[in-house]
Amino acid sequence: MKSGLTQSWAEHRAGADKAPVVLGFDDNRLLPLLFGAYDRHLARIEQALGVRLSSRGNKISIAGSESASALAASSLNALYERLKQGLPVDDSEVDAAVRLANARSAELGGGSKGGADDCVIRTPRRHLSARSPGQGDYLRALSNGKMVFGLGPAGTGKTYLAVAMAVSMLVAGRVERIILSRPAVEAGERLGFLPGDLREKIDPYLAPLYDALYDMLPADQVVNRLSSGEIEVAPLAFMRGRTLSHAYVILDEAQNATRIQMRMFLTRLGEGSHMAITGDPSQVDLPSGSVSGLSHAVDTLGHIEGVEVVRFSDRDIVRHELVTRIVQAYDNDDRQRQRGAVNDDPARKGAGQP
Repeated sequence: MKSGLTQSWAEHRAGADKAPVVLGFDDNRLLPLLFGAYDRHLARIEQALGVRLSSRGNKISIAGSESASALAASSLNALYERLKQGLPVDDSEVDAAVRLANARSAELGGGSKGGADDCVIRTPRRHLSARSPGQGDYLRALSNGKMVFGLGPAGTGKTYLAVAMAVSMLVAGRVERIILSRPAVEAGERLGFLPGDLREKIDPYLAPLYDALYDMLPADQVVNRLSSGEIEVAPLAFMRGRTLSHAYVILDEAQNATRIQMRMFLTRLGEGSHMAITGDPSQVDLPSGSVSGLSHAVDTLGHIEGVEVVRFSDRDIVRHELVTRIVQAYDNDDRQRQRGAVNDDPARKGAGQP
């Protein structure tokens, strides 16, 4: 019997001996953008998929195993189609194309909801498309739904994409204003008294929302629209008693809203409005013993027609790859702690269970 090492080498040789896959592209002007400076995009795909790419004229030859070559071809075709639409391609887009190709391959025949990159958000400063299957589902929900819950770990683009969709709809005239909100809850700290007027006191809690706005709109437009009231950024406590009509309303860090606050916020929805509620149920900063309004709302409302829930996983993290490993490590630690708590439960021990 062959050892595992020998089998792997044999598989590698079998893949290397297969006829290479050859792709042809009809617009030579796009090829430098597809290849990247000094062919860096091709090198990135080679490293990610373990294939060998070589270009000649308007053709790319792909050498490697059948599955890896198919993934490389899918990634290159997706990037080329993006360039044909006038959208940029950089290192992060190359990584996203490989990630989506892998996801589509894994979901083949598994009831996938469709292509993850069929929705593009266009704002004055950014053109955004899905970089993971979860983001594809989320963009479709944001585009078509009236109330969308986006749940998942940091780095999955929950808030960023929601703000982008809101700006896109505002610029297109589909809504008249944007309202961005967050619970004013410290992340495990007690900041005490903050100097300044009311806005200066609450702005530190809302900084991520401002960051996303400035990514989507020129700075002067952000300032002008904030001054005119077209864009409003306010803490959750300021939502009581209002009816939010013809607006795109986003509640960020919703895991830190109480059950009462969440009910209050969701019932603000007015005519012609859309709501996006985003949060990470694993990062609740409420006092010990408090119930997160986000988890309660999803459990209570998730089955109602018109309410859509999109759950992200660590597969959808699009920040630095180290963030994915960090999230996975913390999730594993949480599971181990939960198992330890169950094993230490006095009731289980009293019942003679191991």
